[in-house]
Amino acid sequence: MDLHVALPSGRSCLVSMGPDATLGDLKVAAQKALQKGFLRLVIHGRVREDFECHLSKVGLEHGQVVYAIVQTPQLAASFQAFALWCCGGGCVTWGHPGYGGDSSAVQEELRMKGVQHIEASKHAFAALLSDGSVVAWGDPGYGGDCSQVKEQLKNVCQVKGTGCAFAAVRQDGGVVTWGHPMLGGDMSAVQDQLNDIKEIEASDGAFAALRCDGGVVTWGEAWFGSDSSAVQDRLQNVQQLQSSHGAFTAILADGAAISWGPAKHGGDSRAVQARLRRVRSVRSSGSAFAALVEEGGRVSVVTWGHPTCGGDSGHVQDRLQNVQQIVGAGSAFAALLADGKVVTWGHPMLGGDSSSVALCDVQNIFGSCHAFSAIRADGTVVTWGHEDRGGDCSQVSERLHEVLQICGSYNRFAAVTAAGDVVTWGLEELENDNSSAQERRKRFQQVRSVDDVPGLELL
Repeated sequence: MDLHVALPSGRSCLVSMGPDATLGDLKVAAQKALQKGFLRLVIHGRVREDFECHLSKVGLEHGQVVYAIVQTPQLAASFQAFALWCCGGGCVTWGHPGYGGDSSAVQEELRMKGVQHIEASKHAFAALLSDGSVVAWGDPGYGGDCSQVKEQLKNVCQVKGTGCAFAAVRQDGGVVTWGHPMLGGDMSAVQDQLNDIKEIEASDGAFAALRCDGGVVTWGEAWFGSDSSAVQDRLQNVQQLQSSHGAFTAILADGAAISWGPAKHGGDSRAVQARLRRVRSVRSSGSAFAALVEEGGRVSVVTWGHPTCGGDSGHVQDRLQNVQQIVGAGSAFAALLADGKVVTWGHPMLGGDSSSVALCDVQNIFGSCHAFSAIRADGTVVTWGHEDRGGDCSQVSERLHEVLQICGSYNRFAAVTAAGDVVTWGLEELENDNSSAQERRKRFQQVRSVDDVPGLELL
């Protein structure tokens, strides 16, 4: 049977299918012929995801046109695993099983209900599904098991993760938590305040919930910003929240910004408080904040927190003109300018010094714990930072074309191309891993061979 597969743009291809072919076979053939890695097939006006169904049962005839929609892939990363999904479809994972790299136990639910969004802790993932329910997998101690609160996880509109726990916001404004009790998984101390919640932000060990009335509720470990008592009287009419590794910053309705948490993580903004009056946005590295602020008729960048992690931007201030976007890595910042150039500051070995690479025509920037990756206008990628931990993509550069999305884990990056190729680079092994070399090679086989991840072609 010959079928025409057409995109909304008008581009089409002809594919020949055998008598026993399934919808999955048709999708894979169309993706290869069109060089589009993520398609949804529309047959008789209906999106079909039942890939095991034979074409003979779908009502297709020789020469018929099948329409296809190009999906946008999304990536999330724990410390040593990745999750890839398209909105409304299934999900594929790879990497260390103990960090969420093995999602086989929940694959059926992910595929049948459809993934809307995925959040990660250090060792686990939590997926918000199309019906408002939530599925988690990975290390139970880090939020990989939500079975005890499953009945409460209905009509969920947001999921957020600390390093070791997750919190979900329901449409009725209620909050559900699970994972490590000391690092955000236990909200009992503030349970009576967690109602009418609008959204939640998370540091590595604490949550901050924004109420619809503009107030803020915090819980978790104090070392990670859970104690907001020193600024509670000022946390009124809050519009946005941003977190670093262990601190929070709130933007108020009048444009002011307030920080709290340990000073070493950016929780003390007093030195620049006078400049934080007309704040447009705030971004964070691991231990510092950077704000875009309207000053004197122009937009300036104001930074505070650990100086080595980007809290001190004095030496690049004269270059921070026409900033469009700021992205944080673990210990540095990168600012994308209107002309496609990039300015960096922070730890020079971990992304703060980009002088060795040509950063022009950049469209988007992505940070990991130790490096940055940027997509240029032509779809190629440039990286900088710690060479062994994602800052050097030279070994896979020939595969990094028409890149759509990049995500950074602790030591690695993963990129997805328009053709559906998944490319990873960086350090494979865990620090302080005393297992044998043979065990480590076996454990990370999936990370090195993402082309063989089950279900990737049918995502």
